[in-house]
Amino acid sequence: MTNSMAILSDALHDLGDSLSLGLAWFLQKFSGKEQSYHFSFGYRRFSLLAALINSIVLIVGSIFILTEALPRLLNPEQPHAGGMIVLSILGIIVNGAAVFRLKGGASMNQKVMSWHLLEDVLGWGAVLIVSVLMLFWDLPILDPLASVGITLFILYNVIRKLVQTMRLFLEGVPSGVDLDSIVQKIYTIQGVQSSHHTHLWSMDGENHAFSTHIVVRAEATKAEIGEIKKQVKEILAPIQLEHVTIEVEYEDEGCSLTKSSRSLNDE
Repeated sequence: MTNSMAILSDALHDLGDSLSLGLAWFLQKFSGKEQSYHFSFGYRRFSLLAALINSIVLIVGSIFILTEALPRLLNPEQPHAGGMIVLSILGIIVNGAAVFRLKGGASMNQKVMSWHLLEDVLGWGAVLIVSVLMLFWDLPILDPLASVGITLFILYNVIRKLVQTMRLFLEGVPSGVDLDSIVQKIYTIQGVQSSHHTHLWSMDGENHAFSTHIVVRAEATKAEIGEIKKQVKEILAPIQLEHVTIEVEYEDEGCSLTKSSRSLNDE
């Protein structure tokens, strides 16, 4: 209707976000189910699955837009500036309302969708500026330039979010958490001789899980072990943990796990 690549660029991203929002809503609800025999940790990682799918949808859409917009840089066509202004204002209103609705979401899925929608608001704002300029000046090159700029900006940020999501899928240590510092603090607890098989990972970018093996002296009492566990949990208090496992081993017994699964500070 407007012969505008910038409009098409934002419209395609809005279409992708609309489809992704439905999928994200479904998987976000599904991820809140209680644990089962098949998924003993619950279904929180399905929220990550939605974030992964949404990122891939936007990357594919961005690549398609670039293949359409780049040739227009060599042969720009005059779009309908008036129609662009109307659609861009509508895009700002609709996406702005969606951003407000998702404001404050804590899971990775919600953060990804909120960021996508905020990008769309900025994109429609850029289209509005470009369309106003073309309404008064004959500058058709601005349309494909805006399309390429918007698409590259969105592509860059989506890839960054995709890397974060993949890190969670691969059970990396949550960003902003210093696992080595936690281990060193555990070593300062009176009665702790060593620790090993220490692991920290995230369920969905919001709720995390922690496990470790603590070695104590052979004569340690039940009260001493209870105090050690209490202090370990105090060290972990700043982290939003949903699962904490602390296995206590006496110095005169070996670890039940094999060397192939050794972890941080085993040596």
